[in-house]
Amino acid sequence: MSAGDHQHDGPEPGPWQSYGGPPEPPTGPPSVGPPQPPAGPPSVGPPPPGAAVRSVAVALLNLTGLGLGYALMRRWARAALCWAATGGLLLAALPAEADGMSTGIVVAFVVLLALAAADGAWTARRTAVGGSWRPLVAAGLGVVLLGVPACAVVVYGSERDEAVEQMLLDRLEKGDRAVAAASGKPFPTARAEYRSALAVYRELGEEHAGSRAGKLVPARLKAYYEAVSAPYRAKDHCQAVEPLTYLRTVPDSVDPGLLGPLAGWPDDPLAESLYGCGVSRLGDGSDASDASDGGDLGELLRTLPDSAPAGKVGQAVTGKMAEQTRAVRGDEPCAATEVLRRIGATVAAMPDETVSALSVKADAAVRDGVYACGVDEFRDKKFTEARETLTGFADTYRKDGRRGHARDIAIAAEIAEDRPAAGRKLPPRRKPGGSRMELVISNDAPSAVEILYTGPVSGTVELKGCGSCERYSPSTGPDRACRASGRSYPKATLRLPAGDYHFLYKHGTGASADVDSYSSGSKVEPGYTYTSCTYVTTERDSSPGLDLPSIPGPLNPAAAG
Repeated sequence: MSAGDHQHDGPEPGPWQSYGGPPEPPTGPPSVGPPQPPAGPPSVGPPPPGAAVRSVAVALLNLTGLGLGYALMRRWARAALCWAATGGLLLAALPAEADGMSTGIVVAFVVLLALAAADGAWTARRTAVGGSWRPLVAAGLGVVLLGVPACAVVVYGSERDEAVEQMLLDRLEKGDRAVAAASGKPFPTARAEYRSALAVYRELGEEHAGSRAGKLVPARLKAYYEAVSAPYRAKDHCQAVEPLTYLRTVPDSVDPGLLGPLAGWPDDPLAESLYGCGVSRLGDGSDASDASDGGDLGELLRTLPDSAPAGKVGQAVTGKMAEQTRAVRGDEPCAATEVLRRIGATVAAMPDETVSALSVKADAAVRDGVYACGVDEFRDKKFTEARETLTGFADTYRKDGRRGHARDIAIAAEIAEDRPAAGRKLPPRRKPGGSRMELVISNDAPSAVEILYTGPVSGTVELKGCGSCERYSPSTGPDRACRASGRSYPKATLRLPAGDYHFLYKHGTGASADVDSYSSGSKVEPGYTYTSCTYVTTERDSSPGLDLPSIPGPLNPAAAG
């Protein structure tokens, strides 16, 4: 060190440091000779006065996230790092989203601020702050500037709340769109959309009741009920039953307090719709479940038995049966009978005993209807249908006084299937009086034969097969049938009033039959005994392998003795 140089320990003095005045000048002439080594290492004194306040000020300024503490110390790289972190946070935070920022980003930024504050505080203890700032002024400014991030948090929270409100309003609009789309479709098709909209309204009304969207939910639910129940307002009762039934289940999934009066509203419209639809469908067969559960009227009596419409079911059923009973005597007795049959089955399945007891009246009306239907079918030349209907009547209602006449009509219908002339008029209800002639019928065939006849009287007779008889050729049959001496033929004798008759001979299983008719001018007249012989020939029909019986010609009258 050259003469005149001065040496001192400690940092270079700065604007905030005080050393107590300039150094003392030397008291004697400078020494000549080599410099002497110091007696020991230079001493390090305590931190300059004001370092603690300076550290606090820098830490506070760095906590603002603006890096001002580093800027005052001219630590520009570290200040830039703070600015970059704050800018990244703003990019992640803005615009505010309903879900907010990622928790990781927030935690990382808070940690970075804490590190910046700690690092700035430590660095400020040994570093001068540029400019003419005073420690207390800088600390006060740091306290004031801490309001910037606090205000930013408040503003961001407000923006996020608004984003949440908009998200909920968008969700409400989504539910509204689902209702609008569903309202133009049949309920079975729109059911899924209605359920989706209801889930939106339920969530908003129960979990976000204080939001703007949540406060709109009650009005939306009212519109929702109106949309679902639109068929009821249009008085389309049958189409209204299913959606109204659905609305009755809504309180199971939505807080009844949120629904208010809507919770119990569907009961009366549903009762009205079940009644209106049930009465309109009663007996028409459109509801396949009628016979098993009473249809819509049965559902009304089970679901809403105390409603006013439920009390009118019995009267409605009685009126419907009376209407169809009158129709049995009209031009379409068969159709009316089917309606009565369905009404009886539906009524019998109803849970109310006073209503189900009406099925007895329905059954009585069906009995009359079946008979009237068979007669009508005969008159309309529907002989096969008439035979089946009246045979069924005779088999079912064995104690009915019309059973005998029903069987006579069925016989005439069966004959008329092969010979329409037998169906020109109904067999008489009462048998004519006067004398009767005998008709003796012999069977010269190996198979049994059933003989049906209709005319002034109708009936059937069966003859056993002739065991020793055989088939004849078509050419020999008329001359040889029933004429073998010493042979006993199965016979039947009919006592018939005079008049025209039609016969149907049914051999064997009845797979084939021919008709011998008296409608062509032959009559049973008083004073004669008539004989007839039935036999079969070997002649075949055009169908291969089918043997057809050949019935002899008109009965040969023989003068009574």
